[in-house]
Amino acid sequence: MATIIILTLITLASADYWTDRAHLIASDSSQNIGSSIVLSDKERQVNNILMGAKFKEYDQGFANPETFLPAQHFFKSKSKIEESGVFKFIQKVPKGASLHSHDSALVSLEYLYNLTYRENLYGCVVNQRLRLHFFDSASGDCEWELIQDLRKQNSSFDEYLRSQLSIIVDDPEKEYPSITQVWNRFMQTFSTVFGLVAYRPVFQDYFYQALKELYDDNVMYIEFRGLLPEVYELNGTTYDPEGVVGLYLETLEDFKSDYADFFGARFIYAPSRSVNNKTADDYVTTATKLKTLFPDFIAGFDLVGPEDRGKPLVQFIPQLLRLSKSMKFFFHAAETNWCGTTTDMNLFDAILLNTTRIGHGYGIVKHPKLLKEVKERHIALEVSPISNQVLKLVDDLRNHPGALLVAGGFPVVITCDDPTFWGAKGLSYDWYMAFMGFASRESDLRMLKQLAINSLKYSAMEEEEKCDAFNKWELMWNRFLDEVLKSSVSKYFDCYTVNRVR
Repeated sequence: MATIIILTLITLASADYWTDRAHLIASDSSQNIGSSIVLSDKERQVNNILMGAKFKEYDQGFANPETFLPAQHFFKSKSKIEESGVFKFIQKVPKGASLHSHDSALVSLEYLYNLTYRENLYGCVVNQRLRLHFFDSASGDCEWELIQDLRKQNSSFDEYLRSQLSIIVDDPEKEYPSITQVWNRFMQTFSTVFGLVAYRPVFQDYFYQALKELYDDNVMYIEFRGLLPEVYELNGTTYDPEGVVGLYLETLEDFKSDYADFFGARFIYAPSRSVNNKTADDYVTTATKLKTLFPDFIAGFDLVGPEDRGKPLVQFIPQLLRLSKSMKFFFHAAETNWCGTTTDMNLFDAILLNTTRIGHGYGIVKHPKLLKEVKERHIALEVSPISNQVLKLVDDLRNHPGALLVAGGFPVVITCDDPTFWGAKGLSYDWYMAFMGFASRESDLRMLKQLAINSLKYSAMEEEEKCDAFNKWELMWNRFLDEVLKSSVSKYFDCYTVNRVR
């Protein structure tokens, strides 16, 4: 009898343990981005297709860690990502909005390279960097030569030219031993590309193509940052900031005329942070004027450039307080591994200045109070997985702070930053990295759906416009579900039976 009682007690204790364990696991996962979403019957069917592909790929990585793509440098994993069933699925997902990218690095590298075949493009080399510019006839402080002539003179010129338009290298670990080297190359690439894309006919074609590549990646709306460069004509005529915004709007209207279901675009004026206070005063004047002239297109203001080497936000508080009366902010902050530095402290100033979103915010996980603030204030964090990896903030994307942000249900949007310079295109590559690298093995279609919802929710659109955008996105989402179930896309996903608990 005593033995029976003891066995009964052991059994009860064991049952209590497994019940407690299940409750703890469920409680933990209930915080994840998308965990509150209840899938419909159709969504569950689509989710089964997605998770078959994810479990197969994820578990192969678990068994052979060296093959797991988010743990590899993007320059080495890109071609394999493009073969992934999960990636092909994500390409078809209606992603809502793209909320963080920069004007000189919006398009695919291949399109940017093809622009170098345009007539009247000249090049010259200054300090081992190629400069590009369109001229009717070249003159000035550089030994300009037609690009078409340089191609004829040197059979390896095109290889050199391609190397100047991106930061892609065969051996990134060797080529970029520290963040200093990769950031130097990154900023030099902007200077090379500027003269190419600032020529007015190219400028408009380039922006149209940027919209088209996002549209093809199932993005319906974009908010992008820009310096408002001095756009020029072949005869030397230039456009001031208001004229450049006019070119953007003209191109946007042309695109919407061709693709009526594209929802729209807004511009965040984002000049350099490496300036003095007098120049910052000029920024305020320009931003205020632009917002007055183009209230529906100008979303807000930011300061860009290398945070560790540039001026922190605290240097410009008087100017930013004046500007806050008429302008929303979308500040880059804490794109750094350093805690307690001026770069890190940009987070505090961004939040105190009531920023709408935070660009990167990489260091925020080191500040529990700020994590609480962004969640309570609904300040979205624009997380760019591939950018953070190739610019040497993190090597293995499983270790990215975004993993905590996704697990904790923080207001996250996944963004692409400067896809041209690392050979990406649209949003799908970054969404893949977040879904496979940041998220749990168990994270499913609900996470992708919530990321799309977040992208519209945390956009700069007015509430009525957001409602319209959500309605149109829901139609796209339902079409996507039908297409996955009816089309041949399912051939990419093998059924894969797994034990759901590791």
